[in-house]
Amino acid sequence: MEKSRPLWDNPLQFVFACISYAVGLGNVWRFPYLCQMYGGGGFLIPYIIMLIVEGMPLLFLELAVGQHMRQGSIGAWKIISPYLSGVGIASVVVSFFLSMYYNVINAWAFWYLFHSFQDPLPWASCPLNSNHTGYDEECEKTSSTQYFWYRKTLNISPSIEENGNIQWEQAVCLILAWLLVYLCILRGTESTGKVVYVTASLPYFVLIIYLIRGLTLHGAVNGLIYMFRPKIEQLANPKTWINAATQIFFSLGLGFGSLIAFASYNEPNNNCERHAIIISLINSSTSIFASIVTFSIYGFKATFNYENCISKAILLLTNYFDLEEGALTADNLDSMKDYLTSTYPNEYAALLPQIKNCSLEAELDTAVQGTGLAFIVYSEAIKNMEVSQLYSVLYFIMLLMLGIGSMLGNTAAILTPLTDSKFISTHLSKEMISGIVCFINCIVGLVFTMEAGNYWFDIFNDYAATLSLLLIVLVETIAVCYVYGLKRFEKDLHLMIGHKLNWYWKIMWAFASPVLIISLFVFYLTDYIRTGTLQYQAWDATQGQLVTKDYPSYALAVIGLLVAASTMCIPLGAFIIFIMKRLKRNVSTLE
Repeated sequence: MEKSRPLWDNPLQFVFACISYAVGLGNVWRFPYLCQMYGGGGFLIPYIIMLIVEGMPLLFLELAVGQHMRQGSIGAWKIISPYLSGVGIASVVVSFFLSMYYNVINAWAFWYLFHSFQDPLPWASCPLNSNHTGYDEECEKTSSTQYFWYRKTLNISPSIEENGNIQWEQAVCLILAWLLVYLCILRGTESTGKVVYVTASLPYFVLIIYLIRGLTLHGAVNGLIYMFRPKIEQLANPKTWINAATQIFFSLGLGFGSLIAFASYNEPNNNCERHAIIISLINSSTSIFASIVTFSIYGFKATFNYENCISKAILLLTNYFDLEEGALTADNLDSMKDYLTSTYPNEYAALLPQIKNCSLEAELDTAVQGTGLAFIVYSEAIKNMEVSQLYSVLYFIMLLMLGIGSMLGNTAAILTPLTDSKFISTHLSKEMISGIVCFINCIVGLVFTMEAGNYWFDIFNDYAATLSLLLIVLVETIAVCYVYGLKRFEKDLHLMIGHKLNWYWKIMWAFASPVLIISLFVFYLTDYIRTGTLQYQAWDATQGQLVTKDYPSYALAVIGLLVAASTMCIPLGAFIIFIMKRLKRNVSTLE
């Protein structure tokens, strides 16, 4: 079904849309986390290699397919071969799963944004207990920022087996988040083009403000040194390379169908090769830029905690041993500890459990993954800044823009195949289709606002897309190179971009990228087999920390269904087409 007109007013709008979709929350939290975990500056080496081998070629492939076929993911792969219609359906299913839970992050961002106008910030200190005789016991065992996240925001249950009730505050925020998404796509994907300029550019404005502020914070240099000091030994760790590859894979949004949907609205002669390179480089540069901002804040947070630890140790030792004021300093603390140990061995031994080992390196080594980085670490750093309310508002508006930008791409991957369908589009208006999609996702998303909702969120985040996307993109690459034909595709591209295809793209598509994807696929399967029973992190309020628990059998069943629901679309789609053709052939023979 040919598009009546291009969606994008100009090629720049298309680039902004892709950047708005690709540059998301993963650039702000997942890349800095991986950079910290796998060698700081040393992680950049495999990351850049994977960008060249995997990121740019596969992005170019999807943009070219969408632009040439001028269809959403289902229609595009059906044109290449009827047996491949299941690939597009699998992409839509994955995007549907992603939309179900991803907008919950925007709901959390709204929740924090609304609380950012309070003075002091509600996560700045622990609340008093019911008797007003001290601080809340759970909060004292952890920290004020973790308490606000796990108790006030999530009101999390002790395990996934205790679902609890829907938290109405979070439910309202989720409804608001979906209402915002609906307003952005009110007239189907056409209105998306008017929003992407804001969702793509505003986060950079906020990141620049945070960069300027972050670099002026006390201890920021410690974080930057930690980031750029490479741990070369991590290059020998296979997981470093695997995580570099998957970060490129997911941050560009490959396999979801969103990029194919966006490109399907391009002019046929749009230079998608140039745009693939630009979008890939901007995406990766944003990850590095966001990491500089993040590690400057890491350094501030770690230095603040380290100096606070030193101050508490000095105060404790000074009071206990009745030392002269100023006798203990940060510089002579270690030597004074040795002196007190030898002079007052019994007294020091009795006091030892109360004295923490203060280490700046240990503070910098403490990493929090995923939503924890976005909502715990940043909020902890924000509370210690001057004019903390201002920086809090700016930060959570940035998270909202990043989240909404990604949601526009996710919903476009769902809406474009639906509006491409003659049957659906003749019976329902674009506004109605968009409304139904948002309503269904919102209703299902209420599951994530329950007391056990965060555990289900982690299940969807960890398993709804990982193996599915690997299989989808692998089949896409094989389909273009060996079903449609690389030489045929090369001729199509020549007509679109105006010059012959570079040898680099052909080698990556035909050999390097498929081999890499198969390697990733094998790694995930072997890692799962080696790990055995799947586990999750549950919040233990009595200890004030996360504890590891095994998933119950019904949760494992849901994980299996999430993986199977999308991956099985590919062979089932081919099988159904095969059966239909055989039946049609038999009918023709009988006639």
